Amino acid sequence: MANVELSSLARLPSLNKLRKLELSDNIISGGLEVLAEKCPNLTYLNLSGNKIKDLSTVEALQNLKNLKSLDLFNCEITNLEDYRESIFELLQQITYLDGFDQEDNEAPDSEEEDDEDGDEDDEDEEEDEAGPPEGYEEEEEEEEEDEDEDEDEAGSELGEGEEEVGLSYLMKEEIQDEEDDDDYVEEGEEEEEEEEEGLRGEKRKRDAEDDGEEEDD
Repeated sequence: MANVELSSLARLPSLNKLRKLELSDNIISGGLEVLAEKCPNLTYLNLSGNKIKDLSTVEALQNLKNLKSLDLFNCEITNLEDYRESIFELLQQITYLDGFDQEDNEAPDSEEEDDEDGDEDDEDEEEDEAGPPEGYEEEEEEEEEDEDEDEDEAGSELGEGEEEVGLSYLMKEEIQDEEDDDDYVEEGEEEEEEEEEGLRGEKRKRDAEDDGEEEDD
């Protein structure tokens, strides 16, 4: 919430998990006790460029037990004599004030801290993903063996089915051939019978003609 002309923190929502808060370049002059109530887990607080003038205003930050870094740069309070010593004495939980510790060692960049936190999270994730849980490979091998057995059974059933289909097909073919042969034999016998009947008829006709000639004589 930097540079938004904020003058009071009275309506700040409850943010119990918030660790870093940017309030720079506003017109805040007091009421910092609200931060301990609404954001108790703050580790970094930037109040630079505000209207904070005296130590009594900053004293309210003593209840931020996790606060490690505080920035009051460009606030009027920085013009006080022994400003840095007074703040470190008043807020003994902080390590860095305006980007430097008591020995004037510069604070690590906040982005680098984020990267370090991210790297730790990545390492934890990599450890989790490093390998499958114990027994997982054995279960996988058993599943593969079961799949192979199922495929073999399916193949054998398919082979038997194919043989049955082939046998039944051949048997049908043989039966059909026999029926065709029977039909052919029956047709041949009918033709022979017809020929015999025709010959008998001709013979009868000739006999009748012969009888007629004898009567004429």
